[in-house]
Amino acid sequence: MEGEQNATYVILDGYVNVHKYRYIYFMTVFIVYILIICSNSTIVYLIWKHQDLHEPMYVFIAALLLNSVLFSTNIYPKLLIDFLSEKQIISYQACLVQYFMFYTLGSSEFLLLAAMAYDRYVSICKPLQYPTIMRKTNVSILLALAWFLPACQLIGSVTMSANQKLCSFTLKVIFCNNSIYKLHCVSSKVISIYGVIILLNIAVIPVFFIVFTYVRILIICYRSCADVRKKAAQTCLPHLLVLTNVFVLITYDVITVRLESDFPKTARLIMILQLVLYNPLLNPLIYGLRMKEISKHLQRWCC
Repeated sequence: MEGEQNATYVILDGYVNVHKYRYIYFMTVFIVYILIICSNSTIVYLIWKHQDLHEPMYVFIAALLLNSVLFSTNIYPKLLIDFLSEKQIISYQACLVQYFMFYTLGSSEFLLLAAMAYDRYVSICKPLQYPTIMRKTNVSILLALAWFLPACQLIGSVTMSANQKLCSFTLKVIFCNNSIYKLHCVSSKVISIYGVIILLNIAVIPVFFIVFTYVRILIICYRSCADVRKKAAQTCLPHLLVLTNVFVLITYDVITVRLESDFPKTARLIMILQLVLYNPLLNPLIYGLRMKEISKHLQRWCC
């Protein structure tokens, strides 16, 4: 069939294509999407509006929350359409775009967390050099690298996948992720090796850098006074919570293709939903409640 070469069918195994509860699911997901946009946008607005929050740490937080909004927008509109559709169909080109945006924005989260870890390291371990090192120019460079470095690397993977011949047109997922490799007639070693290189560059290396940075911070704090330890705990703990959550979920997503046949369907769905639900909702709560200055402005704004 000529048209099928340009289309991929997304099959939800009864979780989206359930006629009886489709409107309930639609309204639930729609409310969650609105909550994600409103909660993240509120914190970003507060950081943009208040001059005392125009510091590198808060700028990185705003970038991370904006990244969550973009990440969710890549997933939720198509998911909402699927709830109201008889067939969950997406063209292969659109599927590649969703795959590209999903991993670009997911990788940007790791790099933004790495930039935040470096900012905390300089602030706590080299306070006298902080104004020189974390200038506006350097902050802008770090933000640009966090978004454009993953995009530049993933465009190669997307290009190679676009040129692969398709022998299957069914994906057992709710959005296009690395499962698209199952559509290819022949498993490409080049794509696999290139994918490993990308994973190392934009996920594994940043995580090792973050761990190394926080170990250094903990060593310095252990040798310092109680006030320094308290300050470090207030600013570093939210980052570590977000990092742990992102790393666990992304690690699952990377290996899910290899374990799909052995992984229970319900557990797989729960993990996928956490990936697109848990973190975008959790980030504004962590930074809005745990970060003292943001929490103060949030309380004033709400009152």
